[in-house]
Amino acid sequence: MLDDTLKAQLKAYLERVTLPFELVATVDDSDSSREMVELLQTIASLSDKITVRTDGTDARKPSFSLQRVGSDMSLRFAAIPLGHEFTSLVLALLWTGGHPPKVDPDVIEQIRALDGDYQFEVYMSLSCHNCPDVVQALSLMAVLNPKVKTVVIDGALFQQEVSEREVMAVPMVYLNGQVFGSGRMMVEEIVAKLDTKSAEKEAAKLSVKDPFDVLIVGGGPAGAAAAVYAARKGIRTGVAAERFGGQVNDTLAIENYISVLETEGPQFAAALEQQVKHYGVDIMNLQQAVRLIPAEQEGGYVSVELANGAVLQARSVILSTGARWRNVNVPGEQTYKNKGVAYCPHCDGPLFKGKRTAVIGGGNSGVEAAIDLAGIVQHVTLIEFADQLKADAVLVSKLKSLPNVTIITNAQTTEITGDGHKVNGIRYKDRISGAEHHLELEGIFVQIGLVPNTEWLKGTVELNRFGEIVVDAKGQTNVPGVFAAGDCTTVPYKQIVIAAGEGAKAALSAFDYLIRTPMPATEEAAAL
Repeated sequence: MLDDTLKAQLKAYLERVTLPFELVATVDDSDSSREMVELLQTIASLSDKITVRTDGTDARKPSFSLQRVGSDMSLRFAAIPLGHEFTSLVLALLWTGGHPPKVDPDVIEQIRALDGDYQFEVYMSLSCHNCPDVVQALSLMAVLNPKVKTVVIDGALFQQEVSEREVMAVPMVYLNGQVFGSGRMMVEEIVAKLDTKSAEKEAAKLSVKDPFDVLIVGGGPAGAAAAVYAARKGIRTGVAAERFGGQVNDTLAIENYISVLETEGPQFAAALEQQVKHYGVDIMNLQQAVRLIPAEQEGGYVSVELANGAVLQARSVILSTGARWRNVNVPGEQTYKNKGVAYCPHCDGPLFKGKRTAVIGGGNSGVEAAIDLAGIVQHVTLIEFADQLKADAVLVSKLKSLPNVTIITNAQTTEITGDGHKVNGIRYKDRISGAEHHLELEGIFVQIGLVPNTEWLKGTVELNRFGEIVVDAKGQTNVPGVFAAGDCTTVPYKQIVIAAGEGAKAALSAFDYLIRTPMPATEEAAAL
């Protein structure tokens, strides 16, 4: 199951285990149970601190728990955690074995201080690149606090359970039997939802920070590049981001970033953050900006108000808030979001194995999604508004070669239908004949481009009719001291490499602005 290279790497990691623990499996006579036992025995053979038992009594078969000797921790995998989840397994083994996690000490203290009954169930798929962050967060919480109990469930392995609970998107998290959240969540975000006073405490901590020379709002490729270039100038630099890496975290394969032959989005995002931290930038993660106040209204500083009430000040600001998936905006889309309406084929595709699905959108993203899904589902119908697909010719050719794909062009989606619980179809109108049609489906994947995250800037910064921030050749907006970069701006071609270049340009422009602009009066007085 694990090749020699992977075994050697795993053995090296397991040398960090200092506390003995057991892997207790609950199995039956299925192939998946035999595969799980083989994996666990291989792990145990690589460390004298780990033993395996196969006398577990859990209701889910196959599954296994990690049980540290003398501890009440409760962490179970109803899965064979390979693929994207192999890292989650390795981390769970290390943490259970006493190896300290690389997490902010304040967050660890928050986890240990949680008081209550927290029984988490997280549904994931092994092909989901959004799932590991959630799996690892909940695993860590179970290791650190015995009041937190976590079960990680592979939706493809327990399809009947997934069907009964109508889980149609991953990661999907239940807390004490009720839906807690879906989609990528970091450990800080999960803890914040449980610790009701965390937002107030975080706001107080942020509001007392000294003004920055450059404050960057957004932590995607543009924001990361801006942070590196600003910090290298020796000026005080901060980044406030909802999640570092931005939409890169939702990208599976990156094969067109110059000098990097191939990587995956989450790995690329982690590398961005690592480089930014290397330069001592103050990273304020999980922070949503809600208001921008120009310098002339705030004594010479540009102010950024956050959703938790905190206010950050800076002599200059770079807006790099990126973009998000565009909605179809038809009846039924919001009603059935995560109930058959999905936006990530890599994450949620395995949940629709053997079912009828549709992809809305004929660009590269839509055609790539249809190609990926065709290898999993029973049938894919691609629906495109225009008279032809806009994707690259090589992708279109590949799509047309697949036997279980139907392509419909000149089709306007008018409604996503369902039975009150989940999707059962889609309505569309033929734009030539005007005829209306209904397709019976179990899943719909929306892939129609991006919309900039700039609603909070309306009335302050000039936006075009698409909501993009209007910038000049230097990344300057119409507000003095405020620059912008990346997918949220009018710069054409929304690509990672272009966003990074624009971020660097914005930082250089901000630095040029700073050296040509007098310090605010309050700062001059303090200097005297």
